[in-house]
Amino acid sequence: MLRLAVSSLLLTVFLLPANGQAPAPRKKKLLAIGAVKGFQHDAVSHGMATLWKIGQESGLWDTYIRTDTELLTKSKLGGNAKNLDYFDALFFYTTGEIDLSDQQKKDLLSFVKEDGKGFLGSHSAADTLYKWPEYGEMIGGYFDLHPWNQVDATAIVEDGAFPAMRHFPPRFVIKDEIYQFKEYSRDRVRVLMSMDADKVDLTKRGVHRADKDFALTWVRNYGKGRVFYSALGHREDVWDRKDIQTMWLEAVKWAMGLTQGTATPRPKASN
Repeated sequence: MLRLAVSSLLLTVFLLPANGQAPAPRKKKLLAIGAVKGFQHDAVSHGMATLWKIGQESGLWDTYIRTDTELLTKSKLGGNAKNLDYFDALFFYTTGEIDLSDQQKKDLLSFVKEDGKGFLGSHSAADTLYKWPEYGEMIGGYFDLHPWNQVDATAIVEDGAFPAMRHFPPRFVIKDEIYQFKEYSRDRVRVLMSMDADKVDLTKRGVHRADKDFALTWVRNYGKGRVFYSALGHREDVWDRKDIQTMWLEAVKWAMGLTQGTATPRPKASN
């Protein structure tokens, strides 16, 4: 027994680095996609660079920034190219019918649904891949105009207990391009933040939601994986806000399984 204990101790010593410290855990990997087919958002590069910066400063993840879709596959790629198996989460700031083969679409869904990885979308990620309904199902809804364009919106934090919402006050004002959504329902997403509809003109041309339900940020479970979406981010100065950067820090951590927060859908609370 003594010999076994000594052997175990020696093995532990040899496995430790020279300074005696245990090796640091592997940094997570985030693949940020800024592919665009259609409207060009000037804030795409700014948003992806901000996520890169947050990952570096926190020491939690490395961000791989791409404006193409080549890495969105589980197939082996040439050279030293990484495929989906290398990453822990995907981030989309995309627009339109971006280039994805049928196999890539299957691989992307499998990455989240079967592999239990994370998917995060900003702003026009909901203005993407209308011809692929499974994508809309995964992300939780599609863009349906922005009747007010850019407006000083009053945001209501509906779930202050969720990690990405804890630092916000119950209400705050943010100037951004506010989206309306279709094929969106609180039966399948948990809304974290919404816009106060009483603070905007609901007679504006293009307002379609009679229920006055204008979500800004939500989460959902998709199979084994986690999905986080925020409609905010049209403007570069939105990405520069400390509270928004903290939201994305906690959102990426949650999507990667580093923190816990419920994504169980629930109805809209009455005012």
